[in-house]
Amino acid sequence: MTTIDLSSLYATDGTARLVNLDEYVAKAKETAVSGGDVTLTGPAPVWLYLRVAHALHGLCRKLVYTSPVSGDVVIFDHTP
Repeated sequence: MTTIDLSSLYATDGTARLVNLDEYVAKAKETAVSGGDVTLTGPAPVWLYLRVAHALHGLCRKLVYTSPVSGDVVIFDHTP
Protein backbone atom coordinates (compact mmCIF):
# COMPACT_ATOMS: atom_id res chain seq x y z
CA MET A 1 0.00 0.00 0.00
CA THR A 2 1.22 3.46 -0.92
CA THR A 3 0.57 6.25 1.60
CA ILE A 4 0.31 9.84 0.43
CA ASP A 5 0.48 12.52 3.11
CA LEU A 6 -1.32 15.34 1.35
CA SER A 7 0.45 17.97 3.44
CA SER A 8 3.69 16.90 1.75
CA LEU A 9 2.29 18.09 -1.58
CA TYR A 10 2.38 21.71 -0.43
CA ALA A 11 5.17 21.47 2.18
CA THR A 12 7.55 23.83 0.37
CA ASP A 13 4.95 26.62 0.49
CA GLY A 14 3.41 25.74 3.85
CA THR A 15 -0.10 26.54 2.64
CA ALA A 16 -2.20 24.69 0.09
CA ARG A 17 -3.23 27.03 -2.71
CA LEU A 18 -5.93 26.46 -5.32
CA VAL A 19 -3.68 27.95 -7.97
CA ASN A 20 -1.34 24.95 -7.47
CA LEU A 21 -4.07 22.29 -7.51
CA ASP A 22 -3.00 20.73 -10.82
CA GLU A 23 0.57 20.42 -9.50
CA TYR A 24 -0.63 18.69 -6.31
CA VAL A 25 -2.75 16.26 -8.30
CA ALA A 26 0.15 15.45 -10.64
CA LYS A 27 2.43 14.72 -7.67
CA ALA A 28 -0.18 12.46 -6.09
CA LYS A 29 -0.66 10.56 -9.35
CA GLU A 30 3.12 10.12 -9.70
CA THR A 31 3.28 8.69 -6.17
CA ALA A 32 0.33 6.32 -6.56
CA VAL A 33 1.06 2.88 -7.96
CA SER A 34 -1.20 2.11 -10.91
CA GLY A 35 -3.51 -0.74 -9.96
CA GLY A 36 -2.32 -0.61 -6.35
CA ASP A 37 -3.80 0.38 -3.02
CA VAL A 38 -3.41 3.97 -1.84
CA THR A 39 -4.01 5.63 1.53
CA LEU A 40 -4.52 9.38 1.82
CA THR A 41 -3.65 11.05 5.12
CA GLY A 42 -2.31 14.25 6.63
CA PRO A 43 -3.61 17.73 7.30
CA ALA A 44 -5.00 19.26 4.11
CA PRO A 45 -8.06 21.20 2.96
CA VAL A 46 -11.09 19.15 2.02
CA TRP A 47 -10.95 20.41 -1.58
CA LEU A 48 -7.49 18.86 -1.94
CA TYR A 49 -8.68 15.51 -0.59
CA LEU A 50 -11.68 15.53 -2.92
CA ARG A 51 -9.71 16.45 -6.03
CA VAL A 52 -6.93 13.93 -5.39
CA ALA A 53 -9.46 11.17 -4.65
CA HIS A 54 -11.25 11.96 -7.90
CA ALA A 55 -7.97 11.93 -9.85
CA LEU A 56 -6.93 8.56 -8.39
CA HIS A 57 -10.22 6.86 -9.25
CA GLY A 58 -9.50 4.57 -12.15
CA LEU A 59 -5.76 4.69 -11.47
CA CYS A 60 -5.58 2.75 -8.22
CA ARG A 61 -7.52 -0.31 -7.15
CA LYS A 62 -8.38 0.79 -3.62
CA LEU A 63 -8.38 4.20 -1.95
CA VAL A 64 -8.48 4.63 1.83
CA TYR A 65 -8.58 7.76 3.98
CA THR A 66 -7.05 7.50 7.44
CA SER A 67 -6.66 9.78 10.43
CA PRO A 68 -6.10 9.28 14.16
CA VAL A 69 -9.74 10.22 14.77
CA SER A 70 -11.47 8.15 12.08
CA GLY A 71 -9.13 5.25 11.53
CA ASP A 72 -9.34 3.75 8.04
CA VAL A 73 -12.27 4.77 5.83
CA VAL A 74 -12.53 3.02 2.45
CA ILE A 75 -13.35 5.55 -0.28
CA PHE A 76 -13.51 2.99 -3.06
CA ASP A 77 -12.43 -0.61 -3.53
CA HIS A 78 -12.36 -2.20 -6.98
CA THR A 79 -10.83 -5.43 -5.77
CA PRO A 80 -12.36 -8.27 -7.79
